[in-house]
Amino acid sequence: MATTSLGTRKPSRREADSGGPKRVSRRRNIGDLRVALFFVAPAVLGFVLFYLLPTIRGIYLSFTDYSILGNPVWVGLKNYLKIFQDKLFWNAMGVTLEYVLLNIGFQTVIALGLALLMYHVAKSTLIRGILLLPYLVANVIVALLWFWMLDYQIGIFNQMLQWLGIPRVAFFGNEFWSIPTIAFVNIWRHMGYTALLIFAGLQTIPKQLYEVANLDGASPWQTFWKITMPLLRPVLLLVMVVTITGSFQIFDTVAVTTQGGPVNASRVIQYYIYQRAFSEQDFGYGSALSVILFIILAVVAFLQMKFLRGNENDLD
Repeated sequence: MATTSLGTRKPSRREADSGGPKRVSRRRNIGDLRVALFFVAPAVLGFVLFYLLPTIRGIYLSFTDYSILGNPVWVGLKNYLKIFQDKLFWNAMGVTLEYVLLNIGFQTVIALGLALLMYHVAKSTLIRGILLLPYLVANVIVALLWFWMLDYQIGIFNQMLQWLGIPRVAFFGNEFWSIPTIAFVNIWRHMGYTALLIFAGLQTIPKQLYEVANLDGASPWQTFWKITMPLLRPVLLLVMVVTITGSFQIFDTVAVTTQGGPVNASRVIQYYIYQRAFSEQDFGYGSALSVILFIILAVVAFLQMKFLRGNENDLD
């Protein structure tokens, strides 16, 4: 590289021919941008085709009276006004809320306990893989497995209850037990995956903080509440947002096991949307229900980010 007597760099012949170092850097950035766009394009195309356009069309259909046998007829806010007078909608929201509370409460606590055990006790990769196995099985297969295991007549759990002298329980056929049973099935499937997310968050906490707390004589309980939980908050927020969003969209387990019964005891909002749109061919009303659910999930996610300070990091 040639320099002048004052120590400044003399442009190379290539840079001089191309207009200087700034122009070379600009061309390089444009080339990198083209490569990046090439790799991002399939994901963007998939998002537009399978998410954005269907969402826009769904919002449009929510203002129409539409069945698959005819053309959409604009009705304005009629579908939305009808929703607030729909007793089945409010029942579905109540059932869904019950499921969400059971699923979130137990799954988060169990997953946090498993993550702490993996971090402090069970450090084997094999054990971590075993915890993840239920999540790798399709949800429909998991639902069918537990449906047969909890069957009133031939299920192994009811056989065990009978051997113990306890009356059989219709886990999926009882109004009281149907939603807790469905919540249990999904907790069993997802707790390993949720535990791994929390475990990844635990690994980001500097170990020096635990060493200092140990030197200061802090108990494990104090260390957990004063160090682990505050620094784990961003990860727990992510887990809560993902879990709550997924819980509100529970469908396959209900469709495989109870079909919304008995007597609407397990008819969650997603299954109700499916019934109105596809079973009753009322796509306009089903789309309006979907838009309401979308708004609810957006508000819940916003409130979580706002009040749990998801954009702040206690490590800073």
